[in-house]
Amino acid sequence: MHHEVIVTLDRSREFRLDTSAIGAITQDAARRWLDDEFIRMECEPLRASGKLLLADKVLTVAQAAGPALLSDATWFRHFALATQGALAKPFVKVDLESLTISY
Repeated sequence: MHHEVIVTLDRSREFRLDTSAIGAITQDAARRWLDDEFIRMECEPLRASGKLLLADKVLTVAQAAGPALLSDATWFRHFALATQGALAKPFVKVDLESLTISY
């Protein structure tokens, strides 16, 4: 099975991590990590209603991270594992240009 996280900023910048050889984290630990980063980076919900879906949290954390953190190997590794763990999917593509996530 293919285990990878891809984050696309725009057509020219993409960040990838093959997580096949990296141990997974639990869904609870993944959600906690995303929650902590969401708060630390002072992210705002994407929806006007204030409702925050898990996929929205992944998008907003990746968006707030920007190229600086996405290119930091340690931070991106944590983000990739948290994304896979929280969404319970081995392959995740986060497209920040269109604000979509595909599995």
